[in-house]
Amino acid sequence: MRKILSAVLVLAVSGGLTFADAATWRVKVPDQKGRQLKATLTFNDANNIIEIRTAKGDAVQIPYAEIDKCSYEFTKQHHASPGTTVMMASAGTGAIVMLTRSKSHWLEIDYHEREIPKVFVLRMDKREYLNILDALKGHTGKEPEILGNAKKR
Repeated sequence: MRKILSAVLVLAVSGGLTFADAATWRVKVPDQKGRQLKATLTFNDANNIIEIRTAKGDAVQIPYAEIDKCSYEFTKQHHASPGTTVMMASAGTGAIVMLTRSKSHWLEIDYHEREIPKVFVLRMDKREYLNILDALKGHTGKEPEILGNAKKR
């Protein structure tokens, strides 16, 4: 019985060490056409990089040392579009849609690659954005600048 307990304890401790190297979250990344693609954001301390990998497999790797600054912004938008005005005229449900707001948490990473300045923007989940901002500070040492109406932090 002690051997089984010891083996389980060793597996639990060793498994915890492997997960401590890379912290991963689900995010969304705007593409060239303005659509938001599903992606993962990983802080990889073993290689000292932030890796953003889209669902299509495209990956961006940003070394911690090349990050110049990071910015966080919270935005609210009404759901108003030409389609909602048509719905409002026909069924009255468009008014409800137009009264709702979309809340988004954005992270902008300014970095340089071979002396060329670059910017990467991603959208964070509303339940995870505080954890991501804390991880950013913890892993990279960069405190994100709070922009606009993001006084919620």
